Amino acid sequence: MPAALTKKTSADEITPAPSADGGGIDFEIIELLFFAYRDFTSDPDAILEQKGFGRAHHRVIHFVNRNPGMTVADLLDTLKITKQSLARVLKQLLDGGYVRQLNGPEDRRQRRLYTTLAGKELAIALAAPQSARIARALDALPADSRKHVVGFLKGLRD
Repeated sequence: MPAALTKKTSADEITPAPSADGGGIDFEIIELLFFAYRDFTSDPDAILEQKGFGRAHHRVIHFVNRNPGMTVADLLDTLKITKQSLARVLKQLLDGGYVRQLNGPEDRRQRRLYTTLAGKELAIALAAPQSARIARALDALPADSRKHVVGFLKGLRD
């Protein structure tokens, strides 16, 4: 048996659970965000899997659908990914007929992105269960809570 599997753990290598106050770290919110993200993405993940797509495809189709005519450069800036990462995903969406790429009207080197009807339908199918989940959560809160939730989420962004 490899030594790593038979090595005994000494008591000083084991740490107790964090204190109830978290030592200044809000473990409860961190965990709730992990679980919320897992559940928030589960419905779209199932739809994407049927098409052989993943979350990167979801992000691209979402932002192209929300911003028709956005440039590839704008999309790269929005997603904070490399050209190489985008190229593979965008090619699959273009080849699958979900996105169209057209030259810019003033600068033919500029590539502008648009969803096709199939792309728009996919974007809506992915967003609908997420929107329903958000509506259920907001319905359980006081009437003016949406603005606070939006403010909280904006505050988490860099």
